[in-house]
Amino acid sequence: MTDDEVLAEFRAAEALLEGHFILSSGLRSSRYLQCARVLMSPARGARLADALAARIPAELRSRIEAVVSPAMGGVIAGHEMARALGVDAMFVERPTGTFELRRGFRLSPGQKVLMMEDVVTTGLSSREAMAAIRDAGGDVIAAAALVDRSNGTADLGVPFYPLLRLDVPAYAPDSLPPELAAIPAVKPGSRAAA
Repeated sequence: MTDDEVLAEFRAAEALLEGHFILSSGLRSSRYLQCARVLMSPARGARLADALAARIPAELRSRIEAVVSPAMGGVIAGHEMARALGVDAMFVERPTGTFELRRGFRLSPGQKVLMMEDVVTTGLSSREAMAAIRDAGGDVIAAAALVDRSNGTADLGVPFYPLLRLDVPAYAPDSLPPELAAIPAVKPGSRAAA
């Protein structure tokens, strides 16, 4: 699947938004990808996950024993990726502000895990999720995301495979360009802004 085909899937789902958005990192952006909308179609989610799974080198793909994603945004993406890879899907969540594995999910000591995100902006949530996976005994051998919008700056410490790299500037709230500052900010994501 080419970048244009991936973007076409987002546009068809009305998941590529334009305006003034507050990202979960607290940064601001003129474009927002609402992965929940693109994943509300199981067929579309399957196409995207299959395309992403195909981008992971076969040797690495064969070692993955589970997919773990951060809740809330990564849950469906992680489930679809686990389906594409033929392994179990689990998720970490923040009941008290810190990611942890709950709901009876367990990782065997050293179990090889792919950490799956919907969108990576700064990589902070991804790194926090990977720390929780390691705390639960997993060995994170790679990370993947539907979209990397970090402009190439996210260092996750493991091989990282995004389906799409979307370079959209993100700004601190006190450093907005005039055209963005003139538009009211909207918080479309699932987490409170930092």
